[in-house]
Amino acid sequence: MSKQNQSHHAEEFGTEFEEKVLYINRCSKVVKGGRKFSFSALILIGDGKGRVGFGFAKANEVSDAIRKGGEAARKNVFSFEMEGTTIPHEITVEWDGARVLLKPAREGTGVIAGSKVRAVLELGGVKDVVSKSFGSNNPLNQVRATLKALLALRNRKKNLEIRGQPA
Repeated sequence: MSKQNQSHHAEEFGTEFEEKVLYINRCSKVVKGGRKFSFSALILIGDGKGRVGFGFAKANEVSDAIRKGGEAARKNVFSFEMEGTTIPHEITVEWDGARVLLKPAREGTGVIAGSKVRAVLELGGVKDVVSKSFGSNNPLNQVRATLKALLALRNRKKNLEIRGQPA
């Protein structure tokens, strides 16, 4: 694939997704001549229709880290179950030290969540949900816990059909 064709494909794919830089961390390594800085970036993408992804990348420049994170996020997109504007049921998920609780809420409630969890839910297209984050406030682990929770959601009707019970 030629360079021009590749960039055109990325633009085409990127139009449906909204990209958001969630967290940038500056890391320093002390060398003989002083400090050498590197950056890591946590990037979220979502289409607002039940698809969301994240990418985490490191580089020596902020812009490179963001670009690499965006590319990683595009390769790492998940779909999840929704019920109207909210989620089908309550769920609590742990990822390392971060514990995230998501509860469905009535229409008009809005997204009640901390900054990192809120970003994931908003980019995924969830409009009404109540959330609480326990334990670690490490951005990467919070995002991973939220995504794990969204992926574990099950549709009530499909679940009842699988069990052979009337809806």
